[in-house]
Amino acid sequence: MSLREIAVEELSFGMYIAKLDRPWTETPFMFQGFVLKNDKQVDALKKHCKRVFIDPEKEDLPDVGKVTAEDIAKIRGTTVHKETASVEAELPRAQKTYTNTTVIVKELSRAVEIGNSIDSSRSHEAAKQITESVVRNPDAMALLMKLQEKAGTTLSRAVEISVTMTIFGRFLQLPQERMEILGMLGLLQDVGKLKLPPELATRGPINAAEIELYRTHVDHSIEILSATPGIHPELPGLASLHHERFDGSGYPRGLRGDAIALSGLIAGIVDTYDTLTAPHPFGENLPPATALNIIYKGRGKQFHAALVEQFIQCVGVFPVGSVVELNSGEVAIVIAQNMVRRMKPRIMIVKDAKGVAIMPYRMLDLMKDPKVSPDEPYRIQRTLESDSVKIDPRELFL
Repeated sequence: MSLREIAVEELSFGMYIAKLDRPWTETPFMFQGFVLKNDKQVDALKKHCKRVFIDPEKEDLPDVGKVTAEDIAKIRGTTVHKETASVEAELPRAQKTYTNTTVIVKELSRAVEIGNSIDSSRSHEAAKQITESVVRNPDAMALLMKLQEKAGTTLSRAVEISVTMTIFGRFLQLPQERMEILGMLGLLQDVGKLKLPPELATRGPINAAEIELYRTHVDHSIEILSATPGIHPELPGLASLHHERFDGSGYPRGLRGDAIALSGLIAGIVDTYDTLTAPHPFGENLPPATALNIIYKGRGKQFHAALVEQFIQCVGVFPVGSVVELNSGEVAIVIAQNMVRRMKPRIMIVKDAKGVAIMPYRMLDLMKDPKVSPDEPYRIQRTLESDSVKIDPRELFL
């Protein structure tokens, strides 16, 4: 069925807003498509739009993912992690941590491929360094991950998953030792893929027989980690959970709800987000906003609803590392979040309106409303493809 255009004054609760009469990025709405549920949304639409397009087929969707303050309190910790370094100061240390971690991941990969045991102390070392950097400033590691060239090894995504899980743990105010466990889990939960045919491990299954074989990587991970001397005792069990789903539709055991540990619920969301946003052939190469929208639609079903809302707040409307076009025509990279006003992050302009590289890069904090012209503040017009700008992280802030 085609979309129906109506005036904002004609809206009623339960309608699905599929399209606006202006770009989504010029409004406070985080997702491109939502069910109208409250007066706050109506007031925002009246402020920014005159007409909208609704999808009649999606009206009156059940609110299976309704989240209460009590739901959020159950998953959040009480540890306040103070930012002790700017992104500029932390980036060189984050670079050293990243380099060391990639070396460790290669060592782990080699050990598994030749049948040796994993060195648990090395994986703990990597997770500890990642956690310490993320505690000091989470944006530095997030920015570094987005600007690095992606390798083609089976565990090439492990570092980014580890970092994202650690950042999410910090956002949830979990203790530092729990953040380290999340970091180790991100590094090791897919180690069993090294026991699969390389092509299958990289691109994923495409038929029923391959699906069955692919799913055995979870059992391989459990087996490898269970046989690793000195590994944290929780890790083998936690590694079995990132493909379980809140409604019981996952594998390998079809666990549901509270039967899935918090770390497993976190891992499931982060692993899905990584798969959706990773470049081909590792993932679907979707923009972060699209990936978050898919996960949001699965809240209360595949994913824990309160964790989904917290993850979206953690990642932000414009995730760190996003390439964006400004209303000036210039191109910038998001380098840090503004937690109060998520539509106004800190950015670094890297190209002028003609597409010519700018050196040195120019820094702007959109929260301070810098001006393009005397009457017009800078704002983000749209998100660009992540590979539209190539930057060596070592060049930043020099």
